[in-house]
Amino acid sequence: MAEKLTKEQIIDSLKQYSILELNDLVKAVETEFGVSAAAPVAVAAADEGPVAKGPSEVSLILKGLGTAGKVAVIKAVQAITGLGLMDAKKLVDAAPAPIKEKISPVEAESFKKTLTDVGAEVEVK
Repeated sequence: MAEKLTKEQIIDSLKQYSILELNDLVKAVETEFGVSAAAPVAVAAADEGPVAKGPSEVSLILKGLGTAGKVAVIKAVQAITGLGLMDAKKLVDAAPAPIKEKISPVEAESFKKTLTDVGAEVEVK
């Protein structure tokens, strides 16, 4: 039977990995043991005391196309909403228009980034 490695030995060996290799290792450990590396972070954040409360639900509003190509915005709206191509086009043509309503602020920021990456003008209310 192989000798058990100490924590220090494991850490020393991990220092040799690149960030991408470490990311793959974390995913493999999560899969192998059925755990999530994100859970301790959430617990630590909860232990830090009261956090400023913001709105629990927000709306994502498409203000306009900005410098974006219309097709890219339509595809992004389609991916976010799950609508068909024609319905997504109608929604984009109706700008300013709500894309998603009553969603979490975290989800809204994610969708906002997706839309701004393709050049659309977006607002979170």
